[in-house]
Amino acid sequence: MQFNEPAGETLFDNAKIVGKAHTRIDGPLKVTGQAPYAYERYDVVEGQLYGYPLGATISHGTVTAMDTAAALAAPGVRTIVTTLDVEPLALGMLNVARLFGGADVMHYHQAIAVVIAETFEQARAAASLIEVSYEQGDPADYDLDAAFERLQGSGEPDTLYGDVDAAFRDAAAVTDQMYHTPGESHQMMEPFASIVDWSDGGQLTGWISNQMINWTRGSLATTLGIDKERIRIESPYVGGGFGGKLWLRADTVLAALGSRAVGAPVKVALPRPMMMNNTTHRSATVQRIRLAANADGTLKGIWHENVSYGLPGGRGENATAQTPYFYASETMRVKNHMAEMPLPETADMRAPGEAAGLMALEIAMDEMAEALEMDPVRFRIVNDSQVNPSNPDQPYSDRNFVQCLERGAEAFGWDASRPAPGSRRDGDWLIGQGVAGAFRGALVQPSGARAAIENGKLVIETDMTDIGTGSYTILAQTAAETMGLGMEDVDVRLGNSAYPVSSGSGGQFGAVSSTSGVYAACMALRERIASDLGLDAPAFARGRILAGDVDRPLLDMTVEAVESIEWGDFMKQYQKATFGAHFVEVGVNAYTGETRVRRMLACCDAGRILNPVTARSQVIGGMVMGVGAALSEEMALDTGRGMFVNHDLAGYEVAVHADIPEQEVIFLDTLDPIASPLKAKGVGELGLCGVAAAIANAMYNATGIRLRSYPLTLDKMLDQLSDV
Repeated sequence: MQFNEPAGETLFDNAKIVGKAHTRIDGPLKVTGQAPYAYERYDVVEGQLYGYPLGATISHGTVTAMDTAAALAAPGVRTIVTTLDVEPLALGMLNVARLFGGADVMHYHQAIAVVIAETFEQARAAASLIEVSYEQGDPADYDLDAAFERLQGSGEPDTLYGDVDAAFRDAAAVTDQMYHTPGESHQMMEPFASIVDWSDGGQLTGWISNQMINWTRGSLATTLGIDKERIRIESPYVGGGFGGKLWLRADTVLAALGSRAVGAPVKVALPRPMMMNNTTHRSATVQRIRLAANADGTLKGIWHENVSYGLPGGRGENATAQTPYFYASETMRVKNHMAEMPLPETADMRAPGEAAGLMALEIAMDEMAEALEMDPVRFRIVNDSQVNPSNPDQPYSDRNFVQCLERGAEAFGWDASRPAPGSRRDGDWLIGQGVAGAFRGALVQPSGARAAIENGKLVIETDMTDIGTGSYTILAQTAAETMGLGMEDVDVRLGNSAYPVSSGSGGQFGAVSSTSGVYAACMALRERIASDLGLDAPAFARGRILAGDVDRPLLDMTVEAVESIEWGDFMKQYQKATFGAHFVEVGVNAYTGETRVRRMLACCDAGRILNPVTARSQVIGGMVMGVGAALSEEMALDTGRGMFVNHDLAGYEVAVHADIPEQEVIFLDTLDPIASPLKAKGVGELGLCGVAAAIANAMYNATGIRLRSYPLTLDKMLDQLSDV
């Protein structure tokens, strides 16, 4: 199906199922422990052995020798595959770090061996017996502040329009500040884990935890040098991804090599420390943001420059991603830099770019509002834009940011004439409120599905994944609505490379793309049924096929159709994005500096909300991540060893239940006919964007102390609290 023009009136405009609250259909399996995750798939293949990985203990250099004799002699050990046994493997899709093979070490905890044994404990014990000799590389420079000083002003701007220098020279108010965000780790509950059967060296079957089946299948084929058609991947349940499981990782490669070497299926789960130092993460950033404004609050100039780190050939964290698109400005200069450092690979983590960028930009917006003595909500409204600011000929498909601010402010009880910073108190606690805008692009991907009537059920098959987001449920809703059936009549099957290729889960494109693909397949099924029955445009309602005198049950048939959604070039005429406003109230202890979030509210604009239950779950989950990003999360870098030292859930502190108070979510539930046939957009990353800055702004309102370096821990304000 080609989506070549804006959606007109559709069957979803009077929907009975899509857009309605429905609990997750996979929920009972999850809460009863019956949903099998990758490492738990004991029933899929017999004779599974255990693999335990060994990571490099230098940041960069070479492995000169490996003595495995003691490990091979340990109880239960079947074999050991070392990096010196294998030629350097090819790089898969968007990989810049070699996952295995060869003597070169690019980062700490790069996989250099895997021990295969009869039990997990035997494999782990034997891995500790391997003796490794290294040649350490030259000392590395991990100073990101120095990198910013070195790189700022260099290179051609990524976005440049207007006379920026003149704008700052002539402005009524100017702000110019530096902001720091730390490295962040995905740290999902389920580790990176795989079972791989490549025992005969022919067909490779992997049961893995992965967000993108087709991408990973292709990367695995490239990495191992085998035909993609010889690979089958299953990933029906994923225990969290956040972008970390978009790509092929070492667990799958090690399990495959181990399976081939030992002639039996092998399962590998990366230990928690290797999730921090072996897999991908969000890079730290150093950002300089300069704003210039007229006396009426309109922005004359935006100057945003960012540096993050990455491996050679990598991407870093583009914290300027949102800046060219979010706020109107007479002039703009935006530049993103990357400094090469021998650290684990930087790649996508929930809202890549925007999450870190808005942590800085939305503080800067508050600082300018203060300089102008304007209400920060009003200041953002004044600088709204219904067109792409860096391309005025490109209108937004639908943008309701102002409504998000106004609805959110009203529901939150926002006081536009808030008390002065540090003046509101509740016992020992200084009370403050903060706001921040949220922006995330509305991406789409081609996505396909198979729709079939089989054995009295509507069966939907697609390699789409459910990473805890509710994919099973919204795809069932889409299919049931399109075919005039009930939810109980639909059997959704996901996460298998034997099924039609979908968008996969990531980039906030999963829901909108995969539901459109299922819609396309169901519409093709309707056409096939009409053709087979010789009917002209029959209706599908109440489980029946209706046309003139024809009235027959749909589920009595046996018929199938395979179709995908393809996105037309007309969409390029528009800028597509999602928007939100986050409001937060905090308490800061006047004596200890401890900060507690008291209440949170998000108002979101993401087109048609396909299921308010699963959408709300996504948004509040993002808000929780925002609390962690603001107050506690930080990958602590040992610059001497080039490693992140707090590599477990005791040292890397994510937000927990006690940190999260009342959360409220409001959806505008608008319709965007440009975005998709369902007039929907993604929402999964919008809940994170801006949250940390709203907390930072609330902390300033509570204390009068402005923090610009995350996480916003008490030690950074304790010496100033005596003045409050």
